[in-house]
Amino acid sequence: MFICLNGINNGTMGRIRLVKRYLILTLLISLGFATIALAITERKEEPVKAGESLIIAHRGANDRFNEHTLTAYKIASQDGIDYLEIDLRMTKDGELVAIHDDTIDRTTNGKGKVSDFTLEELKKFKTVSTFENKVVSEEIPSLREIFDEFSGTENFYIETRLVNNQLAMEEKVIALLDEYHLLDEKRVILQSFSTKSLEKLSTLAPDLPLTFLFKKGKFDLNKAIETDYPIIGIESSDVTNRIVKKLHDNGKKVHVYFTNKKTQKSEQTRLKDLQIDGYFTDYILYTKEL
Repeated sequence: MFICLNGINNGTMGRIRLVKRYLILTLLISLGFATIALAITERKEEPVKAGESLIIAHRGANDRFNEHTLTAYKIASQDGIDYLEIDLRMTKDGELVAIHDDTIDRTTNGKGKVSDFTLEELKKFKTVSTFENKVVSEEIPSLREIFDEFSGTENFYIETRLVNNQLAMEEKVIALLDEYHLLDEKRVILQSFSTKSLEKLSTLAPDLPLTFLFKKGKFDLNKAIETDYPIIGIESSDVTNRIVKKLHDNGKKVHVYFTNKKTQKSEQTRLKDLQIDGYFTDYILYTKEL
């Protein structure tokens, strides 16, 4: 009788141990899934802090020196920015230079279209400040000169555009980035208003992040969501909390540019709680204080 009971007890205890193991395993798995789910939820809902927004030096520190000059970039670099923003134009002899307008009228002491001059001819003109008293100083820098000076220390946010409605500068940009070992998604972002240019860049350098720029007053939320490009560039007056949230919900980052310097600071203040991912700022020090 004792032996029989002992056998029954051993069998019962074995089953109890199995049940315990099963319950413990089930509990651990459940806790694991709960932890993963919680982590995912927390990551998704975690707000982007103002300090995490990229500070992109629009044309360098152009509030303190002539825009798109080596000195303007040096000042911006000393300010501790995240990216130097560079607008590109192509010269008559196919060189890439940093200048926003298609003419040199506004920003130099000369006149004429950039594309009508060779690089050597452009170098004869001096840039002028577009703020306060006109300061005539420095030449228009080539992209190569900018890389010579800053490729070891700074990141670049480069805008491409069509040349006479043709794809002409994209291959040159990528070749130069490759030469300076800058085909790195952590070092360079490319941007354009032209989808043709973006498509070409995507083919040439698939690992580099691309920003799809929308012109002021022309923003299309559905188009921005549907595009394959990870970053959307929007003029500040078109930006609302709803738009930013919709873009973020669809995996897009929002980089904001400004077309009105007089209202730029107030616009930056308005946007500071909207979790903007990057500012193309003309006032670096002001933006850093937001």
